[in-house]
Amino acid sequence: MKPVKEFTLDLKAPTSRLDHYWEFCVGSCHAATALRADWQAQMTQCHNDLGFRYVRFHGLFNDDMNVVQQPIPVPGVPARLCFTYIDVIFDFLLSINMKPFVELGFMPEALASGKKTLFHYKANTTPPKDYGQWGWFIGEFIKHLIERYGRDEVRSWFFEVWNEPNLGGKDSPAAFWSADKEEYFKLYEVTARALKAQESGLKVGGPATSNNVWIADMIGFCKKSGAPLDFVTTHHYPTDVFVGYGVEDSGTFANPMEKLNKPQEMAQIMASPEKMMAFFQEMGIYQSQI
Repeated sequence: MKPVKEFTLDLKAPTSRLDHYWEFCVGSCHAATALRADWQAQMTQCHNDLGFRYVRFHGLFNDDMNVVQQPIPVPGVPARLCFTYIDVIFDFLLSINMKPFVELGFMPEALASGKKTLFHYKANTTPPKDYGQWGWFIGEFIKHLIERYGRDEVRSWFFEVWNEPNLGGKDSPAAFWSADKEEYFKLYEVTARALKAQESGLKVGGPATSNNVWIADMIGFCKKSGAPLDFVTTHHYPTDVFVGYGVEDSGTFANPMEKLNKPQEMAQIMASPEKMMAFFQEMGIYQSQI
């Protein structure tokens, strides 16, 4: 394992303003937990004591949020929509002078192309079966937000398409996105255009990847396609490779357990105490991530 980088501090150097960037946004558990009184009490304290201004969480469109119900046989209406639980959460955040950093995902089962899910709350990670329906849904969602909170308020929010789609792929055992990069770009473009069609002043961005990946490709795609891109996001964790080790060392969510099915590779690992120790450490980190 590589040593952590060393930093030096010159106490005699000229001073400058310290940007409290950590106050901008805090991450939370999945959306349904924000309906709980204990979560709301804790978020209120975090805002009051630590100054957090935005909060971001997974699963805004999960089925436990009851947003999209199964399709009904009415021409032109692909599904029934209910934004009640989302309203409860967003109303609360605004009441304590916080704002949502809106992660647009995961896929409601009524709109999903497959059954792949992640986590105990069954977040569907598949692309939409019909991008026209998905675009319609996003448009209706944004329209509802504007009607309820006003254009000026919603313009101050951030809308991020999906979460860490690079940790995925159709063969990944723990995927946030069970498709490839090109399919994510398609999802992004349809989502961003549907959002901007309701209000051009809204801020939409991505790719919300881990470890800085796909950023250049994302910017290139948006320049070529003309898809809106107002901000770029990526995520870092203590286990990332910039400190010498991490599970996010490839375009997919690396699963060390797969090595158990490769006898030759496992034989090489078990023949070396150093490789064997590294393998068990990798397994421990992987299991803690999922």
